[in-house]
Amino acid sequence: MPRFSRARRQDVAEDAARDVDTSRVAMSHVVAARQEGAEGGAALRVEGVTVRFGSRRPALDTVDLSVRAHEVVCVLGPSGSGKSTLLRAVAGLQPLDAGRVWLGGEDQRDVPVHRRGVGLMFQDHQLFPQRDVAGNVAFGLRMRRVPASVREERVAELLSLVGLADAGRRGVASLSGGEQQRVALARALAPRPGLLMLDEPFGQLDRTLRERLVQELRELFTGLGTTVLAVTHDQGEAFALADRVVIMRDGAIAQSGAPLDVWRRPADAFVARFLGFANVVPGRVAGRRVDTPWGRLPLAGGAAAVAPGEHTVLVRPGGVRLVAEPGGLPCEVVARTFHGTHVSVRLRPHDAPEIEATCALHEAPERGDHVHVGFDAQDVVVLD
Repeated sequence: MPRFSRARRQDVAEDAARDVDTSRVAMSHVVAARQEGAEGGAALRVEGVTVRFGSRRPALDTVDLSVRAHEVVCVLGPSGSGKSTLLRAVAGLQPLDAGRVWLGGEDQRDVPVHRRGVGLMFQDHQLFPQRDVAGNVAFGLRMRRVPASVREERVAELLSLVGLADAGRRGVASLSGGEQQRVALARALAPRPGLLMLDEPFGQLDRTLRERLVQELRELFTGLGTTVLAVTHDQGEAFALADRVVIMRDGAIAQSGAPLDVWRRPADAFVARFLGFANVVPGRVAGRRVDTPWGRLPLAGGAAAVAPGEHTVLVRPGGVRLVAEPGGLPCEVVARTFHGTHVSVRLRPHDAPEIEATCALHEAPERGDHVHVGFDAQDVVVLD
C-alpha cells in the first residue's frame, strides 16, 4: 500500500485531529443517540484477549479495549503489531487462547461469526462477481430472510447514501475501485450491524481517492451513528476517520486516546516515531529546561509536572526555527524536500543527531547552506 510522506502524514493527521468532531451531516437525533449510547455502556468490550500462533510471542497479549456505542475507533500500528488479529478475534474468525469478547453486553464465547451481528469490510472488497450491485448489497438481507419489499427499500437507501443511487443494475466488474469500495460498505451496513469492522479498507486505492473516501465515510458514520472498529497502518487515515485512535505494538496497546491528544503527546518514543516524528533524543530534565544532544532546550509551562531526571524528548519539526547566529545551534542543511505548502529540511549539527525542521516556502534554506536554529518550548515534549 502506498504511504504518505512523513510531512504529508503530519499535515493530514494535524488537520484531521483539529476537525475530527465536525460534520456537515450531523443531526440532532444522532447527537442524542450518541449520548444515550455513552450512558448505556460499551458496544464492544475486549477483556484480556490473548492469541498465540505456535511457540512465538503472542499475536495478542492480554489486550483490553472498549468501544462505546456510536464511537469510531481506529486501531493502527506497524505490520505484525496484532491489529488485524484483534479484528479477527472480535469477529469470531480467530479463536482465543484466553480472554473474552463482549458485544452489546453479551459474551461471544462459542457464538459463530454469522450470529455476532457485526459487519465486515475488507480491503479486497470480496464482492460477488455473479451478482449486480443491488444483489451484492442485498445479500445479507436475503440471508436473514428479510421480505423483498423491505430489501429493495433498504438497498435503494444505502446506494443513495454511498453515492451510487443509479448503479443497482450494474455489474460489479464494471465499477472503479472506489465504487466497489462503496458497494462493499453498503453491503456491510445493510443488516444494520451493531458493530461495523473495517480491515485496511482503503489499501488498494490511490492516495487521492483514499483521502476523499475517508472524509466521506467520516460524514456517513456521523450521520448514521454507526459504531466502527477499523484497522489500518496509515495514521493519516486513522486520524481523519476516528473519534479515538489505538496504537498497537507487539500484540499490546501502546497508546489510546483522542487523535489530537495522541498527536500532541505521544506516550513514548515508539509512538512518536510511528507517527512520523524523527526528532527523538534522550534528555535530562531540570526545572523548565531539558539538556539534550542539541543543547539545553526550553520547556513549556506544563513541564512543572515532569519529574527531574532522564527522559526521552521529542521536538516537533514545526518548533525548530531558523534564528540569527548568536545563541542558535549551528547546522548544515543536508536535505531539502518540497511539500507544496512548506519545505522540510534535514539539518546536521556538529557531533549531534540530525534534526528535521519545517520551514515556510520563502524561508527555506538550500541544501549545503549553513544556518542556526532555535527551539520553541511548546514543541518540546517530554515523553514517557
